[in-house]
Amino acid sequence: MAALLYKQIFQAFLVTLTLTSSINPAWAARVVIGARNVEFIRVSCQATTYPNLCYTSLSSHASDIRADSQLLAHTALTLTLQTAESTSAVMVKMGKSQGLSHREVGAMRDCVEELRDSVSEIRKSLVEMKQLKGSDFDLKVNDIQTWVSAALTDEDTCTEGFAVNGNVKAAVREAIVNVAHMTSNALALINAFAALHN
Repeated sequence: MAALLYKQIFQAFLVTLTLTSSINPAWAARVVIGARNVEFIRVSCQATTYPNLCYTSLSSHASDIRADSQLLAHTALTLTLQTAESTSAVMVKMGKSQGLSHREVGAMRDCVEELRDSVSEIRKSLVEMKQLKGSDFDLKVNDIQTWVSAALTDEDTCTEGFAVNGNVKAAVREAIVNVAHMTSNALALINAFAALHN
């Protein structure tokens, strides 16, 4: 139902734009292309586990992504890397907080290590995304999928060492959840891109 409503609104927008395009055809063409790019992102994000987060994080990059599935996946990975790096920095600061128990300090240290691994795996994926050409396309995509899956596992593992109902675990979980959702969405977009080439 929501998809139908979006489509109708988009079509009404295009009709209105067509009627006003005689005022400035070049401007109207740019707006139509921009609207198509944003719509491409919205539709693509429907295949992810967290479509609202996907759309809000990627829609401002529509002019760079255009309607290119590879650029969409690459941009999603880039934003995920930035989020993972900033989350890792937050975890390092939290680990230096006063009042942590011995167990919480150890769990925080483990969490920071898991996030470092996640950042490394996402970086490797980004490097490989830039080299997706040639006869070894499937092998490279498989490597990317494996690394991003491992990054997601690392992020999910981050909260395991904390006490079940502790305040520190809740704070860590809150910080980790966004990067885990971003990683999950990036993986879904990579999988969708890979499926186009099978």
